Amino acid sequence: MDLGLKGKWAIVSGASKGLGYACAHALAQEGVNLVLTSRTAATLAESSARIKADTGVQVIAIPADIKTEQGRKLVLAAAPQVDILVNNAGGPPPGDFRDFSRDDWIAALEGNMLSPIEMIKATVDGMIERKFGRIVNITSAAVKAPVDNLCLSNGARSGLTGFTGGVARQIAGHNVTLNNLLPGKFETDRLRGNNAQRATAENLPYEELVSRQIKTIPAGRFGIPAEFGHACAFLCSAYAGYITGQNLLIDGGAYAGTL
Repeated sequence: MDLGLKGKWAIVSGASKGLGYACAHALAQEGVNLVLTSRTAATLAESSARIKADTGVQVIAIPADIKTEQGRKLVLAAAPQVDILVNNAGGPPPGDFRDFSRDDWIAALEGNMLSPIEMIKATVDGMIERKFGRIVNITSAAVKAPVDNLCLSNGARSGLTGFTGGVARQIAGHNVTLNNLLPGKFETDRLRGNNAQRATAENLPYEELVSRQIKTIPAGRFGIPAEFGHACAFLCSAYAGYITGQNLLIDGGAYAGTL
């Protein structure tokens, strides 16, 4: 299926690995040119070269910290135009809320709420002018079902969710959509790191913890990043213009609620 995206330009942050890379690769497969960013220059260069070799699209790699004003300026300056924006940043560390300082909370808000908002502010007017735009925030399943040891992420990402709901309706009439993708448990470095921390805290073997988690997922497995990436590509497609202001949960059926 041709998603109608050939020749478009996308910015994807946190794109060197994991779900960000999966989204970038899926968009590139649809002919989307990319500006990719992450903080780790070497990993980003490898990932960018791989995508370019696989798909033949233009790929511009900008090592930067998207959480900073300077980092955002570097990324935005590299993009000829921005038709698609995929906001993605690694979540703040897990832990007990009693152990986190005010600075920890400010850092979480900067990374997982305020930075995506600034990127939306910087790109949405151009999308409106061109009568096409797709904005996707990668948040977390914890927005719908908070995770006890991810309190920083629960709070910051929920704030972004509230912002998204209001703004999506202001821009919908211009063929500009704004949605959130909520990943459950996917095979990524972040999942492995969080599970290692939890296994230590609970004094469990890592393998036993993973086995317990998989038993709670009706699909019987963790997600594959490519599955997530192609869902993102569809939300960015020419055929998804009537989907906006939504929170799409991709978790293998783990969330048991109806809403």
